[in-house]
Amino acid sequence: MSKKAIVLNHVGMKFNLSKEKVDSLKEYFIKAFRHELKYNEFWALKDINLSINEGDRVGILGLNGAGKSTLLKVIAGVFKPTEGTVEKHGKIAPLLELGAGFDKQYTGRENIYLYGAVLGYSKKFIDEKYDEIVEFSELGEFIDVPVKNYSSGMRSRLGFSIATVVSPKILILDEVLSVGDAKFRRKSEQKVMSMFDDVVTVLFVSHSLAQVKRLCNKAMILDHGRLVTYGDIETVVPVYQEMIGEKKSEKARKKKARSKTIQ
Repeated sequence: MSKKAIVLNHVGMKFNLSKEKVDSLKEYFIKAFRHELKYNEFWALKDINLSINEGDRVGILGLNGAGKSTLLKVIAGVFKPTEGTVEKHGKIAPLLELGAGFDKQYTGRENIYLYGAVLGYSKKFIDEKYDEIVEFSELGEFIDVPVKNYSSGMRSRLGFSIATVVSPKILILDEVLSVGDAKFRRKSEQKVMSMFDDVVTVLFVSHSLAQVKRLCNKAMILDHGRLVTYGDIETVVPVYQEMIGEKKSEKARKKKARSKTIQ
């Protein structure tokens, strides 16, 4: 029987969106004290029930606003779910916003140790892996340049190189294989695929359906925060393709209708 890597039971994530504009922190506290702040409830995720087996590589599909990134952040522990529970079995390496923990005033070298500490790596471990990280990032002499002078692609490459230096049990990828130039994207994908040999469980969000099909054996579809379906990649992808086709047709009809109204 397959071991469970991740189990979600009735998971929901609610955000309170303010209805009114507040111009300052002082005004916010005054309104909060007087109970004058009004909110709209927004459920980014609702009643998600899901069991992912150890070693499964799961592509998370859905249109913009479907809740994909929110789901990854809930599983990674960035967000605490409003309701329900999340069980995780194994060390997680979340590659969500690469380089988000960098200090822009520090050099790339200094940030390797800083970001490594944020990810829970010891100084001794980083010392041992330092050359490997720099080599993979392809930053060369720029490693001693302050990160504030890096392009977004350079920051992402360094973040990816640090985050993937370990062999986690659960790997969470949110659009991180689209960073850098085409050469580095291929290199990043090969790096992730090499990690599959260690029976790693993968959760993967990408706008590239071809990439999802290449890397994943399972897939799920989210729509407005709800789980539509989950299963083998060959079964789920045609459902998603049909869903995309319907959405495109609907947009085309609306555009045509607006055009006729203007005429």
